[in-house]
Amino acid sequence: MATDQGVYLYAVTRDEGEGPDGLAGVAGAPVRRLTHRGLAAFLSTVSLAEFGEEALRRSMEDLAWLEETARTHHRVVEAVAALRPTAPVRLVTVYTGEAQVRELLDERHEQFDAVLARVAGRREWGVKAYAVPGGAEPAADPQGATQGATQGATPGAAYLNRRRAALRSREADWRRAAEQARAVHEALMDVAVVGRCHRAQDPQLSGRREQMLLNGAYLVDDARAAEFARVIEDVADRGVTVELVGPWAPYSFAALDQDGEAARGDAS
Repeated sequence: MATDQGVYLYAVTRDEGEGPDGLAGVAGAPVRRLTHRGLAAFLSTVSLAEFGEEALRRSMEDLAWLEETARTHHRVVEAVAALRPTAPVRLVTVYTGEAQVRELLDERHEQFDAVLARVAGRREWGVKAYAVPGGAEPAADPQGATQGATQGATPGAAYLNRRRAALRSREADWRRAAEQARAVHEALMDVAVVGRCHRAQDPQLSGRREQMLLNGAYLVDDARAAEFARVIEDVADRGVTVELVGPWAPYSFAALDQDGEAARGDAS
């Protein structure tokens, strides 16, 4: 391989036969399979002028480039995962050559083997819960509960009293919604093998104006997928809007950390 070329790694599986044919990877390069010690790595050749360390620092700030690369990466991983248990590799994982990929498969063989055993027959589902639109608005005051606090007060004091009451109402609504989101997570964990709560996205990233309360990922046995979806239906009236997405390859439960250990999902 030329010194100005590297290899982009998408996923690792067990070597159990050919992979999907005709896949185009990042930058349009064909995806190929490298086998070593019973494992198979799916990769493609890339130019280090675009995917080298310095170039990636610039490219990762280009949202259009990042979105296209992520979409292609996901498409390749999903095509492989449709055939057999798969350990997806993080976005833009680039090595200098196939020899370095073989070293990875050597050094982390046991960890990859453990991850693949763990995700066999399972898929990842995402669940997002949002505060119900309007749920954080100040509650009506039909009984005039704040009237006594504002009668006889100056206009400025009356305004401050109303503002305090509105803030208390919003805080109470938020606490109730957060409690309901926790209840949703607990109900889902009764079915899932393991779950992980990611950081909630702000409205600019989620594309919704409601506040996200739960951004959960759940590893679910394929045989219980319908049961998992029914849990979403059962909790739909708990004061939050719940969105189910997936299934996907187990991104949240198949990564290797820096020490080579299989990253474990948590329910906290």
